[in-house]
Amino acid sequence: MVLSSIEQRFEQLETKLAYQEVTIEALNQEVRKQQVEIDKLKEHLKLMAERLKAHQSSIIAPLSEETPPPHY
Repeated sequence: MVLSSIEQRFEQLETKLAYQEVTIEALNQEVRKQQVEIDKLKEHLKLMAERLKAHQSSIIAPLSEETPPPHY
């Protein structure tokens, strides 16, 4: 009788462990996918910042190159 109780508890622990392993693997896969997405977003953000800097500098001319306003 004591052995049966121990065997049942052991089986319950094995079952819980198996479910935990499956859950941990699923979570690991999700974390990997999210990290790939984060890396892509970081690269896009970097490219957009570079383009914005390039675009802003091309729009604004230095004061020496600015033509005076028409009322001068």
